[in-house]
Amino acid sequence: MTKELLLWYDNNNFLMPWRINKNPYRIWISEIMLQQTQVKTVIPYYEKWMVKYPTVEILADSNLDDILKSWEGLGYYKRAHNIKKSSEIIQYNLGGSFPKHGELKKLPGIGDYTYSAIMSIAFDEKVPAIDGNVKRVSSRIFEKKFSTLSEIKSLSNELKKYMPNNRPGCFNQAIMDLGREICKPQNPECCKCPIHNNCKALTNESVDQYPVKEERKKTPILDVVVGFIFNDDMDFLITKRPQNKMLGGLWELPGGKKEQKETFKTCLKREIKEELNINIEVQKKIGTVKHSYSHFKIRLHGFMCKIKSGKLKIQAADDYSWIKLNDIENFSFPKATHKIFEKINDKII
Repeated sequence: MTKELLLWYDNNNFLMPWRINKNPYRIWISEIMLQQTQVKTVIPYYEKWMVKYPTVEILADSNLDDILKSWEGLGYYKRAHNIKKSSEIIQYNLGGSFPKHGELKKLPGIGDYTYSAIMSIAFDEKVPAIDGNVKRVSSRIFEKKFSTLSEIKSLSNELKKYMPNNRPGCFNQAIMDLGREICKPQNPECCKCPIHNNCKALTNESVDQYPVKEERKKTPILDVVVGFIFNDDMDFLITKRPQNKMLGGLWELPGGKKEQKETFKTCLKREIKEELNINIEVQKKIGTVKHSYSHFKIRLHGFMCKIKSGKLKIQAADDYSWIKLNDIENFSFPKATHKIFEKINDKII
């Protein structure tokens, strides 16, 4: 199986910008970006990142706001925070030398998969890197379920038997590529698979039964209300989310989650008072947009507002700023906020 898999990998030569060498910094950034994000989405972000932050030293010395702006649109922003923290540890605590083994595991955001991917690809360590693609391919090859920690540990031990001593990183990447290109979740192209002769699920005509599907929990939907609080100069107010919260360090329109039995306007008045110590007049509605996160969805409702009374004071944010619509590109915002910005542009234009 190993020989056929690596031959397929070499012949197809899926060119990725992080595969041009074994630089551990480049591989680390790619693996963090690829978490929960498709390859085609990551590539342009990665290429721009490597132009702006080509080394750990430059990244460690960079401003977090600039890093978040470079990350804008990739989502899961805690990854960017962890990259920044890790780069500082590498540069200032480890002398700029990229860590291995125990020191690598200590870095923020380095889990079992990322550790294994970096160690195998950059340092030729014989350790399986098990992501969703690898679990899917393996579940069909071995006709087994790999969900629990003990099952995944068993899979790791099984894959080590096939992993070559001289190309462990290529072996890991080959299985990932196979899962992405051929052994897909839906309609796998088994006839094109280089290791179909080793596939127990194909032999037993049970491919569609693997991987075993876990029962999905119902996704909650939240109503969030935000305000375009304009002043007489047509500047509007934005606030910066606390660093320790979801989407930490990003800018947003002030507002918050609607409670049961609240109206949208009542919710917005309460949230603005709690967040900024001001009383507002809620005017016309701008519109509603929908956005999905990993564990919940939101309906984001935007309203035009103006300040009635009170002295602006930060009470539940890290900072605030008055900006114009053409200043938006200078700040990093969540994708949902950009969607609502399109509504305000339509209204004004």
